[in-house]
Amino acid sequence: MKFYIGSDHAGYKTKEALKKTLVKKRIEAIDLGVFDETVADYPNFAKKVALKVKEDKKSFGLLVCGTGIGMCIAANKILGIRAANPFDEYTARVAREHNDANILCLGGRTYTAIRAKKILEAFLKAKPISEERHKRRVQKILEMEKGI
Repeated sequence: MKFYIGSDHAGYKTKEALKKTLVKKRIEAIDLGVFDETVADYPNFAKKVALKVKEDKKSFGLLVCGTGIGMCIAANKILGIRAANPFDEYTARVAREHNDANILCLGGRTYTAIRAKKILEAFLKAKPISEERHKRRVQKILEMEKGI
């Protein structure tokens, strides 16, 4: 499993903590920045990560900003990306199971590092459900991207 990760200044510390979690689980974590707490614009990093995930279809992304909302909105502008901004373990699991989410967006200012780690772990454990209704719904999202 491979994760492309990124954050802005507000998500830097949480990103660093979550990177350690990925590495401990022997998951490749490719850090696309930021590398310190200097003020940075979140859309730049959402775009970097989303383009990598789009290109490397078997990979995932992890984005962290102040709330995760801005990163999620920006990442979802890239075709093929299904970024989710879950608020607990259940919604992280369902984002993978029902929506086949490929990028997890979290908030450095809205979660403790422990809570963010639990949400990440729920996302990691989950797999897309193969039930026809979920496949059909994800397919409809893909069709929307094509303007169908």
